[in-house]
Amino acid sequence: MLRLNKEKAKEKKIGSFSVLTLRLSGMRFATEYEIVSEGPNAECSRYAIRFGDHTDPRILEMRAVCDTLRVLELMDRCKLLSWDGFCGAHPKGVLDGTMFSLSAVVNDHQKIRASGSQNFPKHFRELTDGIEEILQGGAGSK
Repeated sequence: MLRLNKEKAKEKKIGSFSVLTLRLSGMRFATEYEIVSEGPNAECSRYAIRFGDHTDPRILEMRAVCDTLRVLELMDRCKLLSWDGFCGAHPKGVLDGTMFSLSAVVNDHQKIRASGSQNFPKHFRELTDGIEEILQGGAGSK
């Protein structure tokens, strides 16, 4: 039991965040998720990026407000702190795919940055599914 307690003590948690931005893009699409902490609530938005005329405007597709604790639980469940510095190189032989870039500010100004091309950190799908669940008005986090 002592070993378990030491391991738990070493695990860092995200206690606060100010913003998380996740951009997904492919050959014919770009989507950007943005979650902004506003005290006890967090505002979660999904934007479509429209290419053209060198402006690439963000078009709001959906927005939802949820409890900030729900977002913090999602970040911890996905082990977001461990993503910092992840740079997933495009796999050899894969001709197409999805690229991502993530930036977040957590725990009073700690920055997390990650990116990849058809190569994602563990729990990536859980994060995107969790964000979509918030946007769709899902009842709670898993």
